[in-house]
Amino acid sequence: MRDRKNTRTGMVMEAIRRKIAGRALAPGEKLPSIRSFATAMGVSPSTIVDAYDRLTAEGLIRSRPGSGFYVSGSAAPFTLSDVEPRRDRAIDPLWVSRQSLDARSGVPMPGCGWLPSDWMPNAAIRRAIRKLARAEDALLVDYGNTRGASSLRRILARQFAEEGLTAGPEQILLTGSGTQAIDLICRFLLRPDDVVLLDDPCYFNFQALLRAHQVKIVGVPYTSKGPDTALFADILATQKPRLYITNSALHNPTGATISPQVAHQLLNTAAEHDLIIIEDDIFAGFEPEPSPRLATLDGLERVIRIGSFSKTLSASVRCGYIAARSDWIDALVDLQVATNFGGPSPVAVEILFSTLSDGSYRKHMEATRQRLARVRRETAAKLEKLDIHPWLMPRGGFYLWCRLPGEQDAAAVARAALHENVILAPGNVFSVSQSMPSFLRFNVSQMAEPRVFDVLARALSARDTQDRI
Repeated sequence: MRDRKNTRTGMVMEAIRRKIAGRALAPGEKLPSIRSFATAMGVSPSTIVDAYDRLTAEGLIRSRPGSGFYVSGSAAPFTLSDVEPRRDRAIDPLWVSRQSLDARSGVPMPGCGWLPSDWMPNAAIRRAIRKLARAEDALLVDYGNTRGASSLRRILARQFAEEGLTAGPEQILLTGSGTQAIDLICRFLLRPDDVVLLDDPCYFNFQALLRAHQVKIVGVPYTSKGPDTALFADILATQKPRLYITNSALHNPTGATISPQVAHQLLNTAAEHDLIIIEDDIFAGFEPEPSPRLATLDGLERVIRIGSFSKTLSASVRCGYIAARSDWIDALVDLQVATNFGGPSPVAVEILFSTLSDGSYRKHMEATRQRLARVRRETAAKLEKLDIHPWLMPRGGFYLWCRLPGEQDAAAVARAALHENVILAPGNVFSVSQSMPSFLRFNVSQMAEPRVFDVLARALSARDTQDRI
C-alpha cells in the first residue's frame, strides 16, 4: 500500500494540517472551496473532496451542508515544530541555540555566536553598575519610555552620522534586543504566507523567527561580494518577496562584506520591485574600517537598520535598536507598547549609556579588533593542519566559514564532537536550501583550548573511517 503522505490526497491533507497547526486557518474558519483549492494545489476536485472527507472522519474539520467545510474545535497551541521542516537535531537551529545557551561552564563552544566573557569590557560595566546604584529611584523601578532613553539614541545618531547616515534620535527606537527589533518589524510588515528573502547561508535564527511568523522563506545564494545579484533580481520578479533580511558587514556566517557595486544593484532592484530590506548591523563594530551600508546608501527610505550591543558590550544587558523612516518608527512604537509595554529596561539602557560614554569603549573595540585579527590567523593555521579551509578570510569579526575535507558530513562531525562536550555549528543550520552539509562555522574567539582541535581531529577521523567502510 502506498504511503498516504506521498499520495496527492495525502499531500493535500498535510498542507491543511500545517495551515491549522500554524494558525493560518483558525478554529471555525471556512476552508477554501473545493474548486478553488483544487486549482491552487494543482490537483483534481475529486482529490480535494477525498482529502476533506478523510479530515472530516479524523475530526479535524467538519462539514456544513450547503455551506462548506470548517476547521473544528479549538486551536492547538502553536509550536515551531509543527511548521518547521523535520531535521536532524544536529542541524536544527533551535537545538543548536539551546545547546549553546544551556551549556555548563567550561564547555568549549566553537559553534556559538558570542565572545568569551573575559573578552568583554567588564571593568567598564562594573563602573556603570556602581554609578547606577546612586541613580534616582525612578530609574531603578519605573517602566522605560516608549522610544527608549534619548541619551542612548543621541549616541547612536552620532555614530550613524560618522558613516554618513542621517538619522535623528526621533528616527531611532530602542528595543529589548536585536531579535526583538526584527520581530517588531515582522509584526509591522508581514502577514502569514508572505514571502521573505534570506541569504543562503544566513544567521540561523532569522529562519526560526520567520517560522514563528508563518511566512514562506526563500533563499538567495551568497557570494564573497554579497548576494548573487542575477538570482536576487529573478527571485524578486517571480516570488515577489515582501522583505529581505541580511548582514551587509561581516556577514553571518560567511564573514563576507558586500561590495559597493552589489550594494547599488540590490537597492536599484529593490526599488523596482518595492522590496523592504532589514539590514542587521550587529557586527559593524568589528570592521577595521567601514564598508558600504545599504541603509546609508538608501537614506532609510526602504532600508531599516537594526542592531544591538550584545556582541560588543554585553549579551546580559539586553538592548537593541531600530533606525527607520519617522512614520514607520511611530507605528513600531505602538507595537512595542502593545507587546512589551514600553521600551527596554531603563537599567540596561543606563548601563550601556555609561559604558559607551566613559571614553573606554573605542579603546576596547580597537583592542578587540587587533586580538581577533591575530586569533583568526592562528585558528586558520591550526584548522588547515586538519585540512579544513576557510571559504574566505574575513576582514574582521570572529567567524570562519570552513569546508570540511572530503565533503564530510558536518552534522555527523558535530554529533561526534558533542559526545566529547564540544559544541559545533554545522553548515546546514545556516542554509535555507540545506545545501551546505560539508561546512562548519567556527567562532575563533572560543577556540583557545587545544582540546577543541583534538576533539575535532577525532571527529573527522571517525567520520572518515566510517565513510571508507
